Amino acid sequence: MGQCGRTLADSWACETHGEVAARTSSGSVLLAVRQDDAMTRRELVSSGAIWEPVVGYSRAVRVGQWVSVAGTTAAADGGGAVGGDDVGAQAREALRRVVAALEKVGAGPEHVVRTRIYVTDISRWEEVGRAHGEVFGEVRPATSMVEVSRLIDAALLVEIEADAVVA
Repeated sequence: MGQCGRTLADSWACETHGEVAARTSSGSVLLAVRQDDAMTRRELVSSGAIWEPVVGYSRAVRVGQWVSVAGTTAAADGGGAVGGDDVGAQAREALRRVVAALEKVGAGPEHVVRTRIYVTDISRWEEVGRAHGEVFGEVRPATSMVEVSRLIDAALLVEIEADAVVA
């Protein structure tokens, strides 16, 4: 067993079997894993969704200079979607959440090198594309937009992932 304890009002830290984990006051979880006499830092960002520990995922993960942001939607608390049936509004909300996750690990839109966009109606691609361009127009990451039959809630019309490199 390792040793755990509180470090600040909303923070904690544990050490066990050569691994160190800590939760920061902003909610990020920092993990450092010993590999070949070096520590690799892994920072996890939570969206606060109750299913994250059940499914076993994080909103975003940073390891070294690499950041990956999981599929992000405009899911509203209690069901439905922020933006209702407006796919452009849903895309803008999802992108706002992507940028917020990036910022929690010291990255921003300018660091994004790839995005993936999943839409439930490809005929509305321009509305989503415009929202994407509002955030990434100058950055111009590699991107894909594909149609899927459905997202986890039928009210959700778009989901966006992002990968970034922080130099």
